[in-house]
Amino acid sequence: MEVTVNVNGVDQTHEIEGRLLLVHFLRDTVGLTGTHWGCDTSNCGTCVVWMDEEPVKSCTVLAAMAEGHRVRTVEDLEQDNVLDPVQQGFIQEHGLQCGFCTPGMLMTSRALLDRNPNPSEDEIREAISGQICRCTGYSMIVRSVQWAANYESAVTIGSAS
Repeated sequence: MEVTVNVNGVDQTHEIEGRLLLVHFLRDTVGLTGTHWGCDTSNCGTCVVWMDEEPVKSCTVLAAMAEGHRVRTVEDLEQDNVLDPVQQGFIQEHGLQCGFCTPGMLMTSRALLDRNPNPSEDEIREAISGQICRCTGYSMIVRSVQWAANYESAVTIGSAS
């Protein structure tokens, strides 16, 4: 079957099998390998992307279900050679070690900050609770998201002056 999915602002039209998962469509068909594939059971969260501005686990969505929708991947966070504040926060606060869960964590964190620019630690932990990180123990991830929230708040205050 033929599907057209808007991926990071570009329409992608491809012939696919009806059973193809969105994660494999993004990685193998479109060639965007930033979205990681970890479990096929929606447990690990490494494959989180946005579909129409909502985080989804792309291992549980068929590519055919994304027909006509907007999908945003981790590759779209960096704009004009400038890292997203969430990406900067993960660097500043060492929110990644092996990096396997990082794309999903980044996409989930960006969605959280878009909805709630000043989340509490509990709200951050709740937002990332559907994702597994086996390296960091989550405290550095939480600090990374807090750094991004503080950075964005400072930029907003600075631009209002």
